[in-house]
Amino acid sequence: MKKSIVFFASLLVSSSVYSENKSHWGYSGHEGPENWAKLSSDNYACSGKNQSPVNLAGFTEADLLPIQFNYKQGGYEILNNGHTIQVNYAKGSSIKVDGQTFDLLQFHFHAPSENHINGRSYPLEAHLVHADKNGNLAVVAVMFEQGSANEGLKKAWSMMPKHTGDKHELSEAVGADYILPKNRDHYRFNGSLTTPPCSEGVRWLVMKNVVEVSKEQIDAFSDVLHEPNNRPLQAINARIILK
Repeated sequence: MKKSIVFFASLLVSSSVYSENKSHWGYSGHEGPENWAKLSSDNYACSGKNQSPVNLAGFTEADLLPIQFNYKQGGYEILNNGHTIQVNYAKGSSIKVDGQTFDLLQFHFHAPSENHINGRSYPLEAHLVHADKNGNLAVVAVMFEQGSANEGLKKAWSMMPKHTGDKHELSEAVGADYILPKNRDHYRFNGSLTTPPCSEGVRWLVMKNVVEVSKEQIDAFSDVLHEPNNRPLQAINARIILK
């Protein structure tokens, strides 16, 4: 049973969430975020009360334990699913949160950022998506600000697929730790996937510190997708943001 749950979680956060979702969805017009919940009964959670992204503000002080990162050079494949550029990860990399181990499945990007911090938007945001043995999800979010070229992105960006549905094997494995800030203090809140089916119950771990990325790297990503791929901010409702 546990194996089947983990397999489902892997499907949920991999490219199949885009290609196999019964509804066609996007970021504008009839298929835009305001209509996601109406496009398919599978997307009912998109109108839920614990949705992501959010504006992280009004923090509650908490004694958050450090995230234990155990990342290896595991990014073996890069794909363009029409909604983002995604790097799929081999088994063997993980984080530990609340005493639970979450395996890294993939990481992908949004431009501009989906989450905001104290009302500020960033030109690029990475989501590193993990699942534990029971299928529970945890997403580490990293904000990028314009500056020097990001060495951690160079390998992946050099192989970036230009057309929807294309994917390339990476000749040299990419390490997710290279896109993390050196100081890994974080904010935390409970939320959802930011794309259909918008499943809730996701642990969000947002890095407090930003990472630099060049204008050319931001433009390369945006030019491939042709439109912004950020879901609008969702209401906090009764949730709290821990720091």
